[in-house]
Amino acid sequence: MRYDNELAFVEKLLHNLHMNLRYITANSSEETLASKRIGLQDILNYNFDSSTIFQLFDKQCKPNTLYRIHTPLLCHYILFRLPDTEHPVYAYVGPYTLSPISKQDILKLAEQFKVAPGNVTQLEQFYMNLPFISEESLLFTILYTLGEIIWNDADNFSISDDFHFPTALPKDFVPLLDVESPDDALLSIQILEQRYEVESQLMQAVTAGQTHKAELALSHLTSRQHEARTENPVKDMKNYAIILNTILRKAAELANIHPIQIHTISSQYARKIELITSQSSFTALSKEMVRKYCLLVQNHSLKTYSKPVRRVITKIDYDLTADLSLKSLARLLNINPSYLSTLFKKETGLTLTEYVNRKRTDHAILLLNTTDMQIQTIALYCGIPDVNYFTKTFKKIVGKTPTEYRQMVTERK
Repeated sequence: MRYDNELAFVEKLLHNLHMNLRYITANSSEETLASKRIGLQDILNYNFDSSTIFQLFDKQCKPNTLYRIHTPLLCHYILFRLPDTEHPVYAYVGPYTLSPISKQDILKLAEQFKVAPGNVTQLEQFYMNLPFISEESLLFTILYTLGEIIWNDADNFSISDDFHFPTALPKDFVPLLDVESPDDALLSIQILEQRYEVESQLMQAVTAGQTHKAELALSHLTSRQHEARTENPVKDMKNYAIILNTILRKAAELANIHPIQIHTISSQYARKIELITSQSSFTALSKEMVRKYCLLVQNHSLKTYSKPVRRVITKIDYDLTADLSLKSLARLLNINPSYLSTLFKKETGLTLTEYVNRKRTDHAILLLNTTDMQIQTIALYCGIPDVNYFTKTFKKIVGKTPTEYRQMVTERK
């Protein structure tokens, strides 16, 4: 098709949003419609075969129309017919939910569809694993843009809610009241495996300091509903935030971040977690935590350094006001100063003095941007009592004196 590349791009984009773009034709088999994983229809004992689904689409779908479908199963879809195909091909996105589904919703659904008692837990976990989006605007922006391409112009297609999904049970429906959970709770196992796989991906990304990959993994975790472990949703969110903080802390450890730095950021977020009051504050804090831990790894990972160099860098990061001379640090490590100097330059690409001065300058820039401290006070906080030497060092690295830099910052504000 002329729009194959655009369709493939949208498929990839939706996949990164943890959704899928699927297709059905008159010849679609059951295998192409359903994954090998246990799905909703297995739990509800309520099934459409592929020919029935195709006939339903073929009967109601008009050309050049995006259909927004809300089903009695609390699932949402977007459906449209692809143009310029020899035989009818229907594309659909979903299922997903637009609001959190409560236990009461699930019990009502279980009663309506006469779900076997042994399958109610499976039903709850199925809905927990559905992508959850607070509103469809982002999804429709993606598909609206695709529509402009496949139908040549925005004026050539429309969006409709006029699609009628069957709401009643089949007349010949017979509930299997004594059925056991499918395949020894296979769905529960699959969902847990998926979650732990994503958590593993998150840890690997944070350990490597790869913010974009870590954020993708996080979005996969937060796009699903969390298991209600208590009667208090806010308490549940705090518990999940604590778990996330632990995962991120372990990832930082694998990157050989010094325990002092890990403890500092972990404690900071332990306090912030207590301030969570809503889903939005939980989501925002989760994103912030992932970004900050990735930034910590990017700036302070000691994985590639030898043990002596790691100890030196940790000492420098811990206290810029200490005596950080070569002689003092070599004495601390009980090694030869000349050997330490050579080793440090070889592994970092900088002399010890250059490295210390850059770290002190970075801290000075932070203080100049965020405080009204006098230049002499900033120099002391950076471990350089001589303000003239501080000014000379700062200008050599930044290209401006501290006073000139502060003036520049003030003018920008």
